[in-house]
Amino acid sequence: MRRVFLALPLPEEAMSALRVQQFLLPLPKSVEPEGFHLTLVFLGEVQDWVLDAAHEAFLGVRVPPFELSLQGLGLFGGAKPRAAWAGVAVSEPLLRLQAKLERAAQVAGIDCEARKFVPHVTLGRFTNVPPDEAMRLERAVALGGGFATAPWVVDRFCLYESHLSAKGSRYDELFSYDL
Repeated sequence: MRRVFLALPLPEEAMSALRVQQFLLPLPKSVEPEGFHLTLVFLGEVQDWVLDAAHEAFLGVRVPPFELSLQGLGLFGGAKPRAAWAGVAVSEPLLRLQAKLERAAQVAGIDCEARKFVPHVTLGRFTNVPPDEAMRLERAVALGGGFATAPWVVDRFCLYESHLSAKGSRYDELFSYDL
């Protein structure tokens, strides 16, 4: 079994901008910049034979390349923040790609998470943030609300394997699929 997901890799210019945002935010725990990506579909723990079928289905997904940019910052978790993220500018082509990939995974026999797709890049993950630190983090995110990157052309998506450890997750690219 492999823990896998589909995601968009990010260009170096966007990665650099995200590293700056990480530096500016008082994050209790940052995500390693090598791990920056935009998850499209989390597939979870998948057996190799199912992954082979999914790989064949992903090869058949076709959408034209499209422009995308990052825009805004936010927090997941409400009054008890658990993650800081950079948002994605509204993109119908991104939503179409995500929906097609989710359908392809389901047809291949993968039971995808039933949660609404909220495109973002995670900057930090944390638990038990004291209230005063949470307020500082909320203020910093609000101040960085104007964050935006220049658009880039999305011309591929990737299948990644996730390896969990005490230091955080490490991601290995298994396949790359051209649009």
